[in-house]
Amino acid sequence: MFKKLFGKKEAEIKTETIASPINGRIVSIEQVPDPTFSEKMIGDGIAIEPADGHVVAPVEGKIVQVFPTKHAFGIETPGGAELLIHIGLETVAMNGEGFTSHVKEGDQIKVGDPIIDFDLELVKEKAAHTITPIVITNHDKYTIEKVGEGESIAGETSLFKLKLK
Repeated sequence: MFKKLFGKKEAEIKTETIASPINGRIVSIEQVPDPTFSEKMIGDGIAIEPADGHVVAPVEGKIVQVFPTKHAFGIETPGGAELLIHIGLETVAMNGEGFTSHVKEGDQIKVGDPIIDFDLELVKEKAAHTITPIVITNHDKYTIEKVGEGESIAGETSLFKLKLK
């Protein structure tokens, strides 16, 4: 059984490209100073050390979750990839302070659409770290080709190419 998303069946979409959701420096997921991410407990991915507090859609898709504290959100792509973008570490303890969401669950998005704005200086002050993991939670369905380290431009720099196994 295939879900129908955006007029295409999941099985029809064999490869997808995921852009950067934020401006900053790309680092490997293994360098995230939290074992939940670095040991890939919830999925494989990459992380960005943000240069600013603007998060955009990294792919066409549907918002499937915005955490009540606005520090994280989930996207499902037309091909069925499930992404979690988690802004900073231990930011849940900020209880939404400094975060503004521009989307809600069920919204259709396209690359570059504004998703969340956050106060980077406040996150630096109140959270454990600003590093922002971008994780494919259903990574076992894909062969993931990641970019190397370097600078990313939100909505433009390709972080992953996913190929359905």
